[in-house]
Amino acid sequence: MTKDSPMSSVVPVMVPMPAERPYSYAVPEGMRVEPGSIVRVPLGPREVAGIVWDGSGEAVAAKKLRAIAGVFDCPPIPEEMRRFVDWVASYTLSPPGMVARMLLRAPAAFDPEPPTEGLRLVEGMGPDRLTAARERVLEMAADGQAWTKAGLAHAAGVSASVIEGLRSQGVFETVSIPPRPVVALPDPTFGRATLTDGQAEAAARLREKAGTDVFSVTLIDGVTGSGKTEVYFEAVAAALERGKQVLILIPEIALTQAFLERFHDRFGAKPAEWHSDLAPKKRERVWRQVAEGQLRVVAGARSALFLPFRELGLIVIDEEHDPAYKQEDRVFYNARDMGVVRGHIGGFPVVLASATPSLESRVNANQARYERIVLSSRFADAALPDLATIDMRKAAPERGGFLSPVLIEEMKKTLARGEQSLLFLNRRGYAPLTLCRVCGHRFQCPDCSSWLVEHRFRRQLVCHHCGYNEPRPEACPECGTLDHLVACGPGVERITEEVDQLFPDARTIMLSSDMMGGVKRLRLELEAIAKGEADIIIGTQLVAKGHNFPGMTLVGVIDADLGLANGDPRAAERTFQLLAQVTGRAGRTGRKSLGLLQTYQPEHPVMRAIVTGDAEAFYERETAERERAGLPPFGRLAGIIVSAATRQEAESHARALRRAAPRADEVDVLGPAEAPLALVAGRHRFRLLVHGTRRADIQGFLRDMIKAGPRPRGSVRVQVDIDPQSFL
Repeated sequence: MTKDSPMSSVVPVMVPMPAERPYSYAVPEGMRVEPGSIVRVPLGPREVAGIVWDGSGEAVAAKKLRAIAGVFDCPPIPEEMRRFVDWVASYTLSPPGMVARMLLRAPAAFDPEPPTEGLRLVEGMGPDRLTAARERVLEMAADGQAWTKAGLAHAAGVSASVIEGLRSQGVFETVSIPPRPVVALPDPTFGRATLTDGQAEAAARLREKAGTDVFSVTLIDGVTGSGKTEVYFEAVAAALERGKQVLILIPEIALTQAFLERFHDRFGAKPAEWHSDLAPKKRERVWRQVAEGQLRVVAGARSALFLPFRELGLIVIDEEHDPAYKQEDRVFYNARDMGVVRGHIGGFPVVLASATPSLESRVNANQARYERIVLSSRFADAALPDLATIDMRKAAPERGGFLSPVLIEEMKKTLARGEQSLLFLNRRGYAPLTLCRVCGHRFQCPDCSSWLVEHRFRRQLVCHHCGYNEPRPEACPECGTLDHLVACGPGVERITEEVDQLFPDARTIMLSSDMMGGVKRLRLELEAIAKGEADIIIGTQLVAKGHNFPGMTLVGVIDADLGLANGDPRAAERTFQLLAQVTGRAGRTGRKSLGLLQTYQPEHPVMRAIVTGDAEAFYERETAERERAGLPPFGRLAGIIVSAATRQEAESHARALRRAAPRADEVDVLGPAEAPLALVAGRHRFRLLVHGTRRADIQGFLRDMIKAGPRPRGSVRVQVDIDPQSFL
């Protein structure tokens, strides 16, 4: 297109950068675009993909107006999705361009996937002579279906040259094979499960909701092993029967494989996957086929919320309480809450499921914003595990160990019965701290205010915040003394070492998110455990979530107090949820089972709630405390994190922001204070906490505060976190 080409109109285009509003671009004569069209536009010296947006962009002088370079052959982004992007940007105080960027994560998918060259048998044509190999090929292709050359050669057990010879004689014609779907279409009538009376009643209520174009939120609150997945599968079936697409959010990639198999058993096909571990080509195909409506069900991590569904009619958020749904990078958002918003904008039902719902969801149910369905018993009336605390003040481990004699004795009994034990410790690596016994030197990350964690299997000291690592030395770098470095405290590797010493003949598996081999190995290990190919499993929090281990009858929590030792207002709730989830791995097939919690605080309300099984009393107490303090969901919080290359820059900017805060009756600003993690990846951090009543316009307050404050200069960065989940 030349500089003097005629222009027909001007449209706003949202570009994937920190833009506060769409940019204006001219539409060349003859080019057709509409709101939602994905276009290629010039931005500075380069071209980027953008989305034609609603409304109007910035006013630009005609001589400065640049033209759209091209339109991708791609279905437009639906109006519902564009409204969702604007809502998320407004709520999280993020530039809309950065939210739109999450929609445009698969640029190679904006053009159609090219067809594959194929071969089809020409009717009435035969080769000049018939060999056994050629006969097999003709027999395989006799149904008239198109084949790829390699596929037909493999199926017939011949070389590609045999196929090529037949084509040269005109026996095969060349045809185009359209791109194959990523997965087969699910069948709502396939493999219907036999449900208990309680499950059937819950499923009927969900089917009724999923059969309408009416927004609603239903919370399935069911004990571990109660069949929540089978129940919400019926809602999925109802949505599919109506020709709708379905999104199922899952918090951890590690859960995906078992979930895919359960879904296949119910619907005869797997759902499409969407998570960070997908190969780029697979991501592109999933994105494109979701946009085209070919894929009917997607199971994925939080980012799947920003896939361009054409006919989305149901969102299911499994393990809705899980902190993994909160993204804390660039755009800070909670996928659970944004999933509810997506359903509201689209006018369709949302289902939340958890054995330990978040306090926010429980309060929403109590206030009739959500409907709550309770599944109070396990499938097939399997008994919940017997739970007890081990008072570590009275039953302390032997010197140098971390397992109480009480727990060791129960592990012996479990092993003798041929059953499985799970030891849970939410701490990766071998030890959280390494120090020198001579001079007291502690190994600390040079770029973060945190200790280096020893990973003995890898022979490294690692920072779990920025990824810095160094080999574990033989001598102290401070005083030079050899062989006097000592590991303090246990991680899962150290517990594994202790178990190997106590039970040398047992088959032991350690599970951790940073294990060698990544997700593929993790899935294989989980499969082996489910098949009974391990006796003792030692793991971090990823073993607490949704797994079904039929042979597991003993769960031991090594340090039940671990999550209580911080200033997080959600510490008690998080600890309760984690301990309830991990002890719920035991006895899911009906065998008598036991959960033991090693604690120095057996009288703590969280420990009492777990052991007595009185979750209601815990929720009531926690709800009352939150309401008294005006904390979420009875009040509103927002965090402001100011970071810079120097401590002085960060503190100075944070204090200037605090001075710029407007006066407001329903909002208080606390801080600034140095963040608990004051240094991360070489950046010094200060935090301000904004606390408001439930009615307070936190977003409006923050916009005024940031507008009145100084603009970030130099290395200073300001991040706003609405509804923070982490206070580090």
